[in-house]
Amino acid sequence: MDIYTLIKNEKDTGARLGKIKLRGKEYDTPMFMPVGTQATVKGLTPEMVKECGSAIILANTYHLWERPGEDIVYKAGGLHKFMNYDGPMLTDSGGFQVFSLAKPKDITEEGVHFKSTIDGKKLFLSPEKSIEIQEKLGADIIISFDECPGYPSTYEYMKNSVERTLRWAKRGKDVHKTDQLLFGVVQGGEYPDLRKYSAEELVKLDFPGYTIGGTSVGEGKDVMYKMITDATTYLPTNKPRYLMGVGDPIDIIEGVIRGIDMFDCVLPTRIARHGNAFTHHGKMNLKNAKYKEDFNHIEEECDCYTCKHYSRAYIRHLLMCDEMLAGTLLSIHNIRFLIKLTEDIRKNIETDTLLKFRDNFIKEYRK
Repeated sequence: MDIYTLIKNEKDTGARLGKIKLRGKEYDTPMFMPVGTQATVKGLTPEMVKECGSAIILANTYHLWERPGEDIVYKAGGLHKFMNYDGPMLTDSGGFQVFSLAKPKDITEEGVHFKSTIDGKKLFLSPEKSIEIQEKLGADIIISFDECPGYPSTYEYMKNSVERTLRWAKRGKDVHKTDQLLFGVVQGGEYPDLRKYSAEELVKLDFPGYTIGGTSVGEGKDVMYKMITDATTYLPTNKPRYLMGVGDPIDIIEGVIRGIDMFDCVLPTRIARHGNAFTHHGKMNLKNAKYKEDFNHIEEECDCYTCKHYSRAYIRHLLMCDEMLAGTLLSIHNIRFLIKLTEDIRKNIETDTLLKFRDNFIKEYRK
């Protein structure tokens, strides 16, 4: 099923302007997707998230399997009705969470054995079980179950891991029965030949979209950017490419330059809960005493709800009083900042000026 339309390739980079069609509507790419781990973007109502310009929202398979359970979400009518969000949704496979909890000896051909983060009970997740859970959750896009090895990993370990992930991808695809869009996951660590092999073998399975995994797991930026290129080089031009778990503003720009269409990350809400805001001059810590009598907005040029209505001084007051509203207002700003960034990126792809935009952005951001 074709869901992606390529509109333009930027002349000087691998950047792509496109559209993804989901739930009868088209959404522009590149895009940033807010993360709603527990079927909620932390501190925000769905209406607030939509006001930020969101399209796709993510939810987490592992956490929803644990609580409240996929059967309860299914009985509620699926994730969209359960959390009252009528836009498109994506669930990850649960793989990243599982492999952060499991030890290498717990990873078998059949699946992964690990312990619950809630009560310590023994759990087992396989490619088939991941698909079963995601089908009951009912998101529009679901992800193949994969192993996400740590960095660094030996070549031998990574090669075996890639082979197993490919077998798991086929097993998941074989049991997938719904009209949900199942994306395959490219792995291979920092090894170019394994990234190439993983991508080419996944393409043979003809998924409607492809996810690049195994980045932002401790490697340096130069290594991460090369990992991205080593994967996108071998992916088809007529299908979307999704880079998992990346939300740093500069990384988003660099990812787009290397051919990525979709990004997600918990970063905007996570740093908000600690009092930080994205700005074009780097992160701003609103807990800093210098903002106590600063009645400017976080950024005067920002069009988000927070910047239209509240001052730095007020948000700092909320933070100092431990008021929940502080995290909500900062999350609104941070999510809007990243979505607006992708809007600006799209404009610069149209005019073939993305490299100049990147250089100017980095110069201001790192001042």
